[in-house]
Amino acid sequence: MCLIALAWRAHPRYPLIVVANRDEFHDRPAAPLAEWPDAPGLYGGRDLRAGGAWLALGAGGRLAAVTNVREPQPPAAGLRSRGALATGFLRGAMPAPAAAQGLMAEAAGFGAFNLLLSDGESLSYASNRPEPRWQAVTPGVHGLSNAGLNTPWPKTLRLRAALQGWLEQGETELEPLFDALADTRVPDDAELPDTGVGLAMERLLAPPFIRSARYGTRASSVVLVGPEGWRFEERRFGPDGLALGRSALAG
Repeated sequence: MCLIALAWRAHPRYPLIVVANRDEFHDRPAAPLAEWPDAPGLYGGRDLRAGGAWLALGAGGRLAAVTNVREPQPPAAGLRSRGALATGFLRGAMPAPAAAQGLMAEAAGFGAFNLLLSDGESLSYASNRPEPRWQAVTPGVHGLSNAGLNTPWPKTLRLRAALQGWLEQGETELEPLFDALADTRVPDDAELPDTGVGLAMERLLAPPFIRSARYGTRASSVVLVGPEGWRFEERRFGPDGLALGRSALAG
């Protein structure tokens, strides 16, 4: 998961709305959005290599989403999978603030991560870069990519603005949100972040929707969670943005 816009307590029916793209190497196996057979009541895609999730729902409107933090150096050996952060929270019943705070003692044992946790009543953000930290997320519209919460990368600002516009127009259809997730426009070089990966890679990773033969956007998702129920829609893609399928669940 590499790009998220979220609305927290900004919609009359759905207190939490998440609009997200997951970016990954195309040869890394993953299962599509579904209820997990070994975890009834847990819904999401699944990383079939490490067994975790990048965006998933659990019982009682619990939600977890994770992104990596972009760093130029390869990760150290022996680190635990980031996807386990999401599934560990969803399999439990701990309130989001307590879970985020409790994670701080072991955060260094994971690859560089950003984590969003909601228990239906509260929303928390946690990260282990530049050091372990967590905070409550305030009501409003926020953006998250491969840097800290609300870091103003062009694609983060673009998706956040699209979600804000969708809310202001009182939209009910999800297609405008998927259109925003499908945006392949590359910003000018002067607007790009410098994360140490080189200009060519910054350009490749800059749009909301990343398209290439080896690495790119694998899934676009929209999740709406409220007291009356939830909706979860996912669209999947292969190399060079080839559409592979769609799934939609509700509860």
